[in-house]
This record gives sequence, structure tokens and C-alpha cells, in this order.
Amino acid sequence: MEDAELTPQELAVLALERRGWATPGAKERAIREELGLAPVRYYQLLNALLDAPRALAHDPVTVNRLRRVRDVRRDEREG
Repeated sequence: MEDAELTPQELAVLALERRGWATPGAKERAIREELGLAPVRYYQLLNALLDAPRALAHDPVTVNRLRRVRDVRRDEREG
């Protein structure tokens, strides 16, 4: 599925990540209400999506930004 189009759910996850959030609670609420997902499941999907070449091809700015954030957080945990 690496070369396939993004699914509607994957597109919705990327669209949600492009939005700005006043508070963390607002984002968590949107995840539940708009996508019908538990936040834990959402972040699992997002993390997998960040490694998918098709996501990078679709939205390189968002995917690269989120990869940088993920890498910084990983380095902070490990270091």
C-alpha cells in the first residue's frame, strides 16, 4: 500500500495536524468528535503515517514538520 493514495482517514489526520490549536484539549476534542478516534489510536495512526512515503508526497511541509517534532521528542527521551 506504500504507493497507494492516502485513505480518507489518513487525509483527515493530516488535515487536522495542519490546524493550529489554542489548547491541547481542543485538539483532543477534535480528534474524538471529528475523527471518532481515541487520542491514543490517533497518535498511533499519525506516527505510522509520518513514515509513509505517500504521506510525504501528499503534504511534505506538514510531514517534515511533524517528523522534526517527533525526532526532538525522541532525542529528549533517550538523552
